Amino acid sequence: MTRRPKGAIIGIGELKPERYSTGKTTLSLIAESVRLAIQDAGISKHEVDGLLVGPQVGETPQHVPATVSEYLGIDPTMSNTVDLGGASGPGMIWRAAAAIEAGMCETVVCVLANKNEKGETLRSPNRNPIREFDVPYGASGANTSYALLKRQHMEEYGSSQEDFAHIAYWARKNAQQNPDAIFHGKPAEVEDILASPLISDPLHLLEIVMPVAGGAAVIVTSEEKAARIDQHKPVLLKGAGEKITHRAVSQAPAIDKLPFTYCIPKALEQAGKTIEDIDLFSLYDCYTSVVAVQLESAGLCEPGQFGAFVRNHTFGPDGDYPLNTHGGQLGFGQADLAGGMSHVVEAVRQLRGEAEERQIPNAKYALVTGNGATLSETNALVLGGEL
Repeated sequence: MTRRPKGAIIGIGELKPERYSTGKTTLSLIAESVRLAIQDAGISKHEVDGLLVGPQVGETPQHVPATVSEYLGIDPTMSNTVDLGGASGPGMIWRAAAAIEAGMCETVVCVLANKNEKGETLRSPNRNPIREFDVPYGASGANTSYALLKRQHMEEYGSSQEDFAHIAYWARKNAQQNPDAIFHGKPAEVEDILASPLISDPLHLLEIVMPVAGGAAVIVTSEEKAARIDQHKPVLLKGAGEKITHRAVSQAPAIDKLPFTYCIPKALEQAGKTIEDIDLFSLYDCYTSVVAVQLESAGLCEPGQFGAFVRNHTFGPDGDYPLNTHGGQLGFGQADLAGGMSHVVEAVRQLRGEAEERQIPNAKYALVTGNGATLSETNALVLGGEL
């Protein structure tokens, strides 16, 4: 078994998503998320001596950690940006634990936020494989790239539109038990998902995340300090895995060799657990096709067989495989990179036993995943609620 970085999550803070921010900046959303996480941890902000933040803060294109530290009024002895797209949130957790073990700091805040202004666009570099091999043929955005992934799965394995729609159905169904979810009060049946417009064939509108404004923060500290704090039951990092294989979808490996096939088993190996030991599957879900690939990569079913798996099992809090019990990003909303952190926050709530009406009985272990670009930058965490 490989050695794992040791760390414990003692605080979480998450903003209720809204379609667009109103008079708020990314920095203010970061600050509010951090305030809630510090309050939840029961510590002073002056105890925070480490900062991990995403690369995109609209108010500053450079020197992001310095800008955020100044705004928060903290003086970290370790700070950095984590630029892994949707995998940034989970990627921050093991990096925080590693920095703590290295003696660089003791208590790290990991934070991501997005203000989601109307008309806001991100520009890509002018020269890279995407510009040469993808954009000239129409693969110029996330919808098109993930549509290609879904189409590939359908062509190679014969998976159906209904198979993928079941994933979106469960996301919406679980969101009905989360009052903070953007789609709370708005369930969607399989038929509704299939009847929604095709955005990029074969992807339907309701298979794609809705961008929202919001933020989330997580406090990571040493196991020794966590044992001294009785504000909440600590949640421990038990295992981590990470893998990057490509950036442009045209450069992706075979669909049964995507990087999740490495990082999920790696995290389980570090934790000394098998997939059947997991009580919550908090899987990154920007598109239904991403969840499908992860179910297969995790070994829950054979490659190409996720359709039968989702038809024959239940995925609510009381189901046999609880999946994204907060609604996932498909039901909760995606606040840009903070969308990935929402999966960490939900795992902590479940392992603390604080998920209220959506609580999984006796939850001990959670698998959390992150995904950036088009299944390019991936990571996985195993979190546990026992010291």
